[in-house]
Amino acid sequence: MTRATALHLAGSLAVTAGSHRLWSHRAYKATWQLKLILMIFQTISFQGSIYRWCRDHRVHHKYTDTDADPHNSRRGAFYSHIGWLMVKRHPQYVEKLKLIDMSDLKNDPLLKFQIRYYFPLLFSLCFLLPTIIPWYFWNETLQNAWFICVCFRYIFTFQVTCLVNSWAHIWGTQPYDTRSSGRETFFTSALTFGEGWHNFHHTFPWDYRASELSGLLVNPTMMLLKLFAKIGWAYDLKKVSVEVIKKRINRTGDGSHPTAIWSWGDYEQSDDNKSSVKIEYKKQRRLQQ
Repeated sequence: MTRATALHLAGSLAVTAGSHRLWSHRAYKATWQLKLILMIFQTISFQGSIYRWCRDHRVHHKYTDTDADPHNSRRGAFYSHIGWLMVKRHPQYVEKLKLIDMSDLKNDPLLKFQIRYYFPLLFSLCFLLPTIIPWYFWNETLQNAWFICVCFRYIFTFQVTCLVNSWAHIWGTQPYDTRSSGRETFFTSALTFGEGWHNFHHTFPWDYRASELSGLLVNPTMMLLKLFAKIGWAYDLKKVSVEVIKKRINRTGDGSHPTAIWSWGDYEQSDDNKSSVKIEYKKQRRLQQ
């Protein structure tokens, strides 16, 4: 169970810090070493390629709770949790997908590598090695290694991730924007390493913290990114200013329609929105000799 827990932590954090905050929202930048680690453990999580994960997530943010949203919460808790994976995608999803800029991920060599060799990588990293290594090195039975380190661990990790699509869009508070279905919920955040502060996240999707809250208990992913920033592997961390947060809170419920953007770099992102960014842990540039 200890080894299964370790794999769950690694896979989940790779999804939250990698697929979500790095590649989907470009909330920070990373060196190739960190990207490689995140790609390996994201493959272990068995949630599809990073490119496909990010594509669905960008569409979700851009067209939240419409027919174009792959896991539209207005279609019910079961649908938004897992039902959306059991049916054919809505025509609006297919249509709106064409409007999402994915050029940054299409040109990423590491993501190209993952897509090209996804199934061999998935078989080796997610199924074969987690079964063989405990059996060979720690005298675990093949049966226990398979059912606990692979099957149970995958099911648990996947169901926890799905809570962000369902629970975090149905139950909880909305302190930042009452018009967004994203909710603030400690229950989901505790299980998803800080991803459940969803009202904040849908209001400011490019903030690497995904919340105003910090600390190992309420936002472990943010703490992990700060650790990598300390060693220089994560840099240019974006976060919204306190002033902008306060202004948004004061405007909540006033009837104005906020601009829906999938993340940093969306063509509808205003200059005022960009100018409010604060960059932490900027990468040091070497001086020309």
